[in-house]
Amino acid sequence: MAKWCVAWVMSALVMLSLSGGAAAGPHHDWETGPLAEAGFDATLGDRLDAAFADGTLAGLHGVVVIRHGKLRIERYYPGADERWGQALGVVEHRADLKHDLRSVSKSVVGLLYGIALEERLVPPLDARLLEQFRKYPDVLEAEAKRAITIEHVLTMTIGLDWSEELPYTDPRNSEIAMELAPDRYRYILDRPMKDSPGERWAYNGGATALLGRLIAMGAGKPLLSYAREKLFGPLGIEDVEWVEGADGEPAAASGLRMRPRDLAKIGQLVLNGGTWDGRRIVSEAWLQASHSPHAEIGGKMRYGYHWWLSALPGGERVIAGFGNGGQRLFIVPGLDLVVVIAAGRYNQPQEGGLPGVVLNDFVLPGLN
Repeated sequence: MAKWCVAWVMSALVMLSLSGGAAAGPHHDWETGPLAEAGFDATLGDRLDAAFADGTLAGLHGVVVIRHGKLRIERYYPGADERWGQALGVVEHRADLKHDLRSVSKSVVGLLYGIALEERLVPPLDARLLEQFRKYPDVLEAEAKRAITIEHVLTMTIGLDWSEELPYTDPRNSEIAMELAPDRYRYILDRPMKDSPGERWAYNGGATALLGRLIAMGAGKPLLSYAREKLFGPLGIEDVEWVEGADGEPAAASGLRMRPRDLAKIGQLVLNGGTWDGRRIVSEAWLQASHSPHAEIGGKMRYGYHWWLSALPGGERVIAGFGNGGQRLFIVPGLDLVVVIAAGRYNQPQEGGLPGVVLNDFVLPGLN
């Protein structure tokens, strides 16, 4: 990287390390604590900064690390960004700016379904999916689809012919085709069956859209309004946006935008077993079910109710939300750890490598 570029990058860094960085800004709402107290190398922030400056962490926009319930480090870096595919140019990322969550939105919808289920606003897991969408009577006649249950939707073992393997810039990608359709819910339900329900896991943003619609129908209010009332508000998350598609419906699968430090609150809620400041937000039973493996993905990866499940080399289980471009929410209960990563490698090959490097090469070394 040219010297002038390194100088520009370093001058633009937002220094928010608890190991001696600047104050966290006007929206500080986490209790802070020193890195060393939580078992981290005191030079972690400096090493992240240097790795960004030399290009090792190119595309990284932000890192928030919570351990033992305190904010241990927060770093932000400038970079080209998007708002749900709309180019924003180079953004000087900082603590008070929202960032796309992309498909980490799916995991949040999974939490919301559990909250709504506890309130008996949405169908139980064994309910038949098509029975909830009687607006489409012709779909009800599809014999092969009648076995689909809500649990199949939550685990993405729905069985519909759906592929998101093509780039999200390609209109043949099933999620993009759904967004381009005049009626997203009909588009999803009209897809032909490819597998028997429960037979095979296949990544499916349409499943999340259906869950979001069921929540909104049951609550009698828009998905974001319900989320503000039951999840975001109690956690003190105020600056949040749920991008809507061209049809005016929320992009449940990928449209959430919030501050990385607010996403960390959702991670801490999970670590707390569903409570926040002593208040029950989501049932512990729902979290246990959500974070139990229900589908095989490949290798050591499993899938719960809209959450990715794996383990560290040391055996500690990892609960995660994944999003296009390198968005990550990592929750490691055995280490009492939450890590949020925001990045701008949208639609790039191997975009998931960046958050893996941040977690495995910078955050985790030395922790026990």
